[in-house]
Amino acid sequence: MRIFSLLTALVLLATPVKALEQDAQKIQKIEDYLNNVKTMSASFVQTASNGSSSEGSLKVAKPNKIRMEYKEPANILIVGDGENIVYNDKDLDQVTNINYDDVPASLILADNIKIDGKQIKVSNYYEDKGSTVVTLRYPSKPEIAPITLTFTNSPFALRQWSIVDPQGIEVLVSLYDVETDTSFDNDTFKFKKAKSPLKYKGKK
Repeated sequence: MRIFSLLTALVLLATPVKALEQDAQKIQKIEDYLNNVKTMSASFVQTASNGSSSEGSLKVAKPNKIRMEYKEPANILIVGDGENIVYNDKDLDQVTNINYDDVPASLILADNIKIDGKQIKVSNYYEDKGSTVVTLRYPSKPEIAPITLTFTNSPFALRQWSIVDPQGIEVLVSLYDVETDTSFDNDTFKFKKAKSPLKYKGKK
């Protein structure tokens, strides 16, 4: 993990005006990027601090539409149609409905993101030559875990996000083969439960 520089109120008070303006420009750049990307498709690798890992595909269409399909052995499908998010564990044949307000990653699904310290607040920021890392939290929703976004600087693009789940496990999602401004068919973000395979009944 990189060591993030903490942007506290005390630091801001001691920072020269030009530096404050520069910081504001950097945060604005992140906000503009998140608002300008309306659709996205990518492959992803998800790793967790407990040692687990999985791969899959991601599709996003704003506002609030998402499809994350995990490859075996995870065999999980997450679909959000803009109103509801469905978590489908195919192996267990189990379907769970999730509230958008309970999902930290819903940040990247919103149509109009404002990092203004009210709706969304910066709690950590780090930048080097190759990447920019920012941790964002929801001041009005302390029960929702902060989300850390990692961007490449050239070109400036989202390539990773991470959260810490209620069990204290850090989950890191890395994106690759990213495409933006893609188009999807109408069924992409509709959940359809897969039919169980028919079992052949032979003669006794």
